[in-house]
Amino acid sequence: MFYHLLKYVLLGPLLRLFFRPRIEGLEHVPASGPAIVAGNHLSFSDHFLMPAILKRRITFLAKAEYFTGPGVKGRLTAFFFRSAGQIPVDRSGKEAGQAAIREGLGVLRKGELLGIYPEGTRSHDGRLYKGKVGVAVMALTAGVPVVPCAMIGTFEAQPPGKVVPRIRPVTIRFGEPLDFSRYAGMEREKAVLRAVTDEIVYAILSLSGQEYVDEYAGVVKEREAAGQNPRERRFPRAPLG
Repeated sequence: MFYHLLKYVLLGPLLRLFFRPRIEGLEHVPASGPAIVAGNHLSFSDHFLMPAILKRRITFLAKAEYFTGPGVKGRLTAFFFRSAGQIPVDRSGKEAGQAAIREGLGVLRKGELLGIYPEGTRSHDGRLYKGKVGVAVMALTAGVPVVPCAMIGTFEAQPPGKVVPRIRPVTIRFGEPLDFSRYAGMEREKAVLRAVTDEIVYAILSLSGQEYVDEYAGVVKEREAAGQNPRERRFPRAPLG
Protein backbone atom coordinates (compact mmCIF):
# COMPACT_ATOMS: atom_id res chain seq x y z
CA MET A 1 0.00 0.00 0.00
CA PHE A 2 2.80 2.42 0.88
CA TYR A 3 4.54 1.57 -2.42
CA HIS A 4 1.49 2.74 -4.39
CA LEU A 5 1.04 5.75 -2.13
CA LEU A 6 4.61 6.82 -2.86
CA LYS A 7 4.30 6.19 -6.59
CA TYR A 8 0.98 7.84 -7.31
CA VAL A 9 0.48 10.41 -4.54
CA LEU A 10 3.66 11.41 -2.69
CA LEU A 11 6.94 10.84 -4.52
CA GLY A 12 5.97 10.03 -8.11
CA PRO A 13 4.33 13.38 -8.99
CA LEU A 14 7.19 15.26 -7.30
CA LEU A 15 9.84 13.37 -9.27
CA ARG A 16 8.02 13.99 -12.53
CA LEU A 17 7.85 17.70 -11.70
CA PHE A 18 11.55 18.00 -10.80
CA PHE A 19 13.08 15.82 -13.49
CA ARG A 20 10.45 15.91 -16.28
CA PRO A 21 11.62 12.45 -17.36
CA ARG A 22 11.59 11.58 -21.04
CA ILE A 23 10.73 7.89 -21.38
CA GLU A 24 11.90 5.86 -24.36
CA GLY A 25 11.27 2.19 -25.13
CA LEU A 26 8.83 1.55 -22.29
CA GLU A 27 7.10 -1.00 -24.51
CA HIS A 28 10.15 -3.26 -24.10
CA VAL A 29 9.30 -3.91 -20.43
CA PRO A 30 7.10 -7.05 -20.30
CA ALA A 31 3.53 -6.34 -19.25
CA SER A 32 3.46 -9.49 -17.12
CA GLY A 33 5.69 -12.30 -15.92
CA PRO A 34 9.16 -12.29 -14.36
CA ALA A 35 11.93 -10.23 -15.89
CA ILE A 36 15.11 -8.42 -14.89
CA VAL A 37 15.60 -4.72 -15.60
CA ALA A 38 19.35 -4.09 -15.61
CA GLY A 39 20.53 -0.49 -15.63
CA ASN A 40 23.41 1.84 -15.05
CA HIS A 41 23.57 3.51 -11.65
CA LEU A 42 24.54 7.17 -11.61
CA SER A 43 22.56 8.72 -8.77
CA PHE A 44 20.62 8.06 -5.57
CA SER A 45 17.60 9.29 -7.53
CA ASP A 46 17.76 6.23 -9.81
CA HIS A 47 16.14 4.13 -7.05
CA PHE A 48 12.97 6.18 -7.30
CA LEU A 49 12.78 7.50 -10.86
CA MET A 50 12.48 4.13 -12.57
CA PRO A 51 9.75 2.80 -10.24
CA ALA A 52 7.90 6.10 -10.67
CA ILE A 53 7.57 5.72 -14.44
CA LEU A 54 7.06 1.97 -14.75
CA LYS A 55 3.50 0.69 -14.97
CA ARG A 56 4.45 -2.45 -13.02
CA ARG A 57 5.91 -2.69 -9.56
CA ILE A 58 9.66 -3.29 -9.52
CA THR A 59 11.79 -4.48 -6.59
CA PHE A 60 15.43 -3.47 -6.27
CA LEU A 61 18.16 -5.11 -4.26
CA ALA A 62 19.37 -2.23 -2.08
CA LYS A 63 22.55 -2.08 -0.04
CA ALA A 64 22.08 -3.03 3.60
CA GLU A 65 23.48 0.31 4.79
CA TYR A 66 20.19 1.96 3.81
CA PHE A 67 18.47 -0.20 6.44
CA THR A 68 20.96 0.01 9.30
CA GLY A 69 21.69 3.73 9.70
CA PRO A 70 21.80 5.14 13.25
CA GLY A 71 19.37 7.52 14.87
CA VAL A 72 16.04 8.87 13.72
CA LYS A 73 17.29 9.49 10.17
CA GLY A 74 18.47 5.89 9.92
CA ARG A 75 15.16 4.49 11.13
CA LEU A 76 13.19 6.69 8.74
CA THR A 77 15.38 5.67 5.83
CA ALA A 78 14.98 1.98 6.69
CA PHE A 79 11.21 2.38 6.99
CA PHE A 80 11.07 4.17 3.66
CA PHE A 81 13.02 1.50 1.77
CA ARG A 82 11.19 -1.41 3.38
CA SER A 83 7.79 0.18 2.76
CA ALA A 84 8.75 0.74 -0.87
CA GLY A 85 9.41 -2.99 -1.21
CA GLN A 86 13.18 -2.82 -1.51
CA ILE A 87 15.29 -5.74 -0.26
CA PRO A 88 18.42 -5.19 1.86
CA VAL A 89 21.57 -6.99 0.71
CA ASP A 90 24.76 -7.20 2.74
CA ARG A 91 27.59 -6.54 0.27
CA SER A 92 30.38 -7.57 2.65
CA GLY A 93 31.82 -11.03 3.18
CA LYS A 94 32.07 -14.13 1.04
CA GLU A 95 28.35 -14.89 1.14
CA ALA A 96 27.24 -11.44 0.02
CA GLY A 97 26.88 -12.37 -3.65
CA GLN A 98 24.99 -15.58 -2.91
CA ALA A 99 22.59 -13.77 -0.58
CA ALA A 100 21.78 -11.23 -3.29
CA ILE A 101 21.17 -14.00 -5.81
CA ARG A 102 18.84 -15.86 -3.44
CA GLU A 103 16.81 -12.73 -2.78
CA GLY A 104 16.65 -11.85 -6.45
CA LEU A 105 15.51 -15.32 -7.48
CA GLY A 106 12.78 -15.15 -4.85
CA VAL A 107 11.38 -12.02 -6.52
CA LEU A 108 11.51 -13.63 -9.96
CA ARG A 109 9.81 -16.83 -8.77
CA LYS A 110 6.83 -14.69 -7.76
CA GLY A 111 6.54 -13.48 -11.35
CA GLU A 112 7.68 -9.94 -10.56
CA LEU A 113 10.11 -7.42 -11.99
CA LEU A 114 13.57 -7.30 -10.43
CA GLY A 115 15.77 -4.23 -10.74
CA ILE A 116 19.53 -4.75 -10.77
CA TYR A 117 22.58 -2.54 -11.21
CA PRO A 118 25.21 -4.90 -12.72
CA GLU A 119 28.03 -2.53 -11.68
CA GLY A 120 27.15 -3.30 -8.06
CA THR A 121 27.50 0.30 -6.91
CA ARG A 122 26.93 3.86 -8.03
CA SER A 123 29.36 5.28 -10.56
CA HIS A 124 31.40 7.96 -8.83
CA ASP A 125 32.40 9.74 -12.04
CA GLY A 126 29.59 9.15 -14.52
CA ARG A 127 31.30 6.34 -16.43
CA LEU A 128 30.04 2.79 -16.90
CA TYR A 129 32.02 0.07 -15.16
CA LYS A 130 32.48 -3.68 -15.57
CA GLY A 131 29.46 -5.72 -14.49
CA LYS A 132 29.38 -8.40 -11.82
CA VAL A 133 28.10 -11.81 -12.91
CA GLY A 134 25.25 -12.07 -10.39
CA VAL A 135 22.82 -10.68 -12.97
CA ALA A 136 23.81 -13.48 -15.36
CA VAL A 137 23.37 -16.16 -12.68
CA MET A 138 19.85 -14.95 -11.94
CA ALA A 139 18.86 -14.59 -15.60
CA LEU A 140 20.03 -18.11 -16.49
CA THR A 141 18.78 -19.80 -13.33
CA ALA A 142 15.32 -18.25 -13.58
CA GLY A 143 15.21 -18.38 -17.38
CA VAL A 144 13.95 -14.80 -17.66
CA PRO A 145 14.62 -11.98 -20.15
CA VAL A 146 16.83 -9.05 -19.25
CA VAL A 147 15.70 -5.56 -20.25
CA PRO A 148 18.65 -3.11 -20.46
CA CYS A 149 17.97 0.38 -19.15
CA ALA A 150 19.96 3.61 -19.31
CA MET A 151 19.49 6.51 -16.92
CA ILE A 152 20.71 9.65 -18.69
CA GLY A 153 21.19 12.95 -16.90
CA THR A 154 20.72 11.72 -13.33
CA PHE A 155 24.44 12.05 -12.56
CA GLU A 156 24.30 15.74 -13.45
CA ALA A 157 21.06 16.18 -11.52
CA GLN A 158 22.28 14.50 -8.33
CA PRO A 159 25.94 13.41 -8.34
CA PRO A 160 27.34 11.50 -5.34
CA GLY A 161 27.39 13.67 -2.24
CA LYS A 162 24.64 16.04 -3.36
CA VAL A 163 21.59 15.71 -1.09
CA VAL A 164 19.15 17.98 -2.91
CA PRO A 165 18.96 17.24 -6.64
CA ARG A 166 19.12 19.94 -9.28
CA ILE A 167 15.93 20.55 -11.22
CA ARG A 168 16.69 19.37 -14.74
CA PRO A 169 15.23 16.94 -17.29
CA VAL A 170 16.46 13.36 -17.50
CA THR A 171 15.94 10.50 -19.94
CA ILE A 172 15.12 6.89 -19.06
CA ARG A 173 15.73 4.62 -22.04
CA PHE A 174 14.82 0.92 -22.24
CA GLY A 175 16.22 -1.45 -24.83
CA GLU A 176 14.86 -4.63 -26.36
CA PRO A 177 14.77 -7.64 -23.98
CA LEU A 178 17.82 -9.88 -24.13
CA ASP A 179 17.09 -13.61 -24.43
CA PHE A 180 19.69 -15.98 -22.99
CA SER A 181 17.74 -19.22 -23.39
CA ARG A 182 20.60 -20.54 -25.53
CA TYR A 183 22.63 -20.82 -22.33
CA ALA A 184 20.00 -22.76 -20.38
CA GLY A 185 21.58 -25.04 -17.77
CA MET A 186 24.96 -23.32 -18.01
CA GLU A 187 24.64 -20.99 -15.01
CA ARG A 188 27.71 -22.57 -13.39
CA GLU A 189 30.00 -21.98 -16.37
CA LYS A 190 32.25 -19.01 -15.57
CA ALA A 191 32.96 -18.17 -19.20
CA VAL A 192 29.24 -18.16 -19.99
CA LEU A 193 28.43 -15.95 -17.02
CA ARG A 194 31.08 -13.45 -18.07
CA ALA A 195 29.85 -13.45 -21.67
CA VAL A 196 26.23 -12.90 -20.62
CA THR A 197 27.17 -10.13 -18.19
CA ASP A 198 29.29 -8.36 -20.80
CA GLU A 199 26.43 -8.56 -23.32
CA ILE A 200 24.07 -6.96 -20.81
CA VAL A 201 26.54 -4.19 -19.95
CA TYR A 202 27.23 -3.50 -23.62
CA ALA A 203 23.49 -3.16 -24.24
CA ILE A 204 23.33 -0.59 -21.42
CA LEU A 205 26.38 1.16 -22.89
CA SER A 206 24.74 1.36 -26.32
CA LEU A 207 21.70 3.02 -24.75
CA SER A 208 23.55 5.43 -22.45
CA GLY A 209 26.53 6.51 -24.56
CA GLN A 210 28.77 6.53 -21.49
CA GLU A 211 32.50 5.94 -21.46
CA TYR A 212 33.22 2.34 -20.45
CA VAL A 213 35.88 1.26 -17.96
CA ASP A 214 36.87 -2.42 -17.99
CA GLU A 215 37.34 -2.62 -14.24
CA TYR A 216 35.02 -2.96 -11.27
CA ALA A 217 33.87 0.39 -9.92
CA GLY A 218 34.67 -0.60 -6.34
CA VAL A 219 38.29 -1.36 -7.24
CA VAL A 220 38.73 1.98 -8.99
CA LYS A 221 37.13 3.84 -6.07
CA GLU A 222 39.48 2.21 -3.59
CA ARG A 223 42.51 2.97 -5.72
CA GLU A 224 41.55 6.60 -6.18
CA ALA A 225 40.82 6.95 -2.46
CA ALA A 226 44.33 5.67 -1.77
CA GLY A 227 45.75 8.34 -4.06
CA GLN A 228 47.06 5.95 -6.68
CA ASN A 229 47.16 6.85 -10.35
CA PRO A 230 44.25 5.36 -12.28
CA ARG A 231 45.35 2.77 -14.83
CA GLU A 232 42.01 1.45 -15.88
CA ARG A 233 41.33 0.27 -19.42
CA ARG A 234 39.00 2.73 -21.09
CA PHE A 235 36.80 2.60 -24.14
CA PRO A 236 35.22 5.53 -26.02
CA ARG A 237 31.61 6.43 -25.61
CA ALA A 238 29.26 4.11 -27.41
CA PRO A 239 27.26 5.64 -30.26
CA LEU A 240 23.63 6.27 -29.48
CA GLY A 241 21.47 4.31 -31.89
